[in-house]
Amino acid sequence: MPLPLIVLASVICALDVFILLLPRILRSRGVFLYPRTKFGPALVFDSNDDEGTEVRLLNVGGKFQSICYVAHELRYRLVCVYHLYFSQVVQMQGEVHAASAEGRDTRRKALVIGGGGYSFPKWLVSDNDDVDVTVVEIDEVVTKIAREHFYLDELIRDFDAERGGRLRLVCDDGWAFLGNADERFDIIVNDAFGGRKPLGPLATQEGAQAVLEHLSPTGVYLANVISPLEGSAKKTKILRDSLDACKDAFEHVYLIPEDGDDPTIVGDNVLVASNARLPLAKAYVIK
Repeated sequence: MPLPLIVLASVICALDVFILLLPRILRSRGVFLYPRTKFGPALVFDSNDDEGTEVRLLNVGGKFQSICYVAHELRYRLVCVYHLYFSQVVQMQGEVHAASAEGRDTRRKALVIGGGGYSFPKWLVSDNDDVDVTVVEIDEVVTKIAREHFYLDELIRDFDAERGGRLRLVCDDGWAFLGNADERFDIIVNDAFGGRKPLGPLATQEGAQAVLEHLSPTGVYLANVISPLEGSAKKTKILRDSLDACKDAFEHVYLIPEDGDDPTIVGDNVLVASNARLPLAKAYVIK
């Protein structure tokens, strides 16, 4: 066999061995690799936040998708700023719901589209006794990761969440699930990641109308819109389309920016839409 072919064969064999050993090498360093998800390879690893608190991160397809605290007493607490905004709106909606005639002494139902590391669903279950949560995640591998590394199974055990009806896990496309649903929700959360247009059809007028039709009279829609507040038409298209769609469908629309100081920075902006007026600051009112 010619020498170049021998060298090439040796290189290929070495690469094959390296690829086979890579997950084991990463695990020895505290990094877990899942080579195949619907949106690319997934990595799970621990780090520290700005205050030195240990956190666990999920990166899918080169993009950070989820983060949670590692300490036992903090595992169901929210880390992301936009999730904290979500939680404040959920609490506001709870007050509006409780004050309404149809909401008095009734449980709330939440639909979360996009599980990821299940950070927000975990908070909904752990911190809101009156909320039953349905989570629709399109990728069963991502849910497996959440069970194994992001304390989803621990939450289910701690709160008897599945048997008690507090948590329902669905593997499906969020848009398809919403279109086929025959129930109304008090909270609909769009926290889906994937591709350049993570909101998909839900950023259209048809999507906003479908959300409205599946909300209770005091229900609220929350969406994470990853976009700068200002910039070129291309860069801000998803934000403008989402706001326009919600303004056409809902009586009240709000936008809470992640970074109000520099509107050109891409951020996790919180879009809030409802037919009920919410006590949000005037600066956030769009309609």
